[in-house]
Amino acid sequence: MIKRFLPIADGKVRCGWVGGKPHFIAYHDQEWGVPTHDDRKHFEMLLLEGAQAGLTWETILLRRESYRLAFAGFDPKKVARFTAKKKAQLLKNPGIIRNRLKIDSAVTNAQAFLTVQEEFGSFDRYVWQCVGGKPKVNRWARMSQVPATSPESDALSKDLKKRGFRFVGSTIIYAYMQAGGLVNDHTTDCFLRARR
Repeated sequence: MIKRFLPIADGKVRCGWVGGKPHFIAYHDQEWGVPTHDDRKHFEMLLLEGAQAGLTWETILLRRESYRLAFAGFDPKKVARFTAKKKAQLLKNPGIIRNRLKIDSAVTNAQAFLTVQEEFGSFDRYVWQCVGGKPKVNRWARMSQVPATSPESDALSKDLKKRGFRFVGSTIIYAYMQAGGLVNDHTTDCFLRARR
């Protein structure tokens, strides 16, 4: 049985993964599942979800501002130009996950991101095709029902890999789709369910 957390401050029922931690509450209430159409936000979430690989979301969420500073405000044009010297500096930055492959992939992904923008006019136009232009709304009663991947995340992951992106496996991409509101996985008892 999943324990429900009712933060004393407001008494609202939220998705089971949120718990009572203020950073999770703020992320859940203000961002998770909210459809985004901003390319910089898409790049931010791709970078952060890729950095999460093998770790917890909390580990990355608590370092988000450090990532923002380290990766030029998540500007893909600037990140695409990061040099070997810049990447070496990032490997010494205690505010981010100092993993060479993840840092390299952020730069590679920024370059691939710009190519997609050029081809489609925006990354947003490209990525929303995978769900037919509108959020896929699921009706899960419990978080245990929420899948780690979907046919849409499988297809998007495969296409991103073909385009040169790295750290974009189907599980990472499904989490990205949840974060960017392409998929609405708020459980049916969550107070945000009616709003999204």
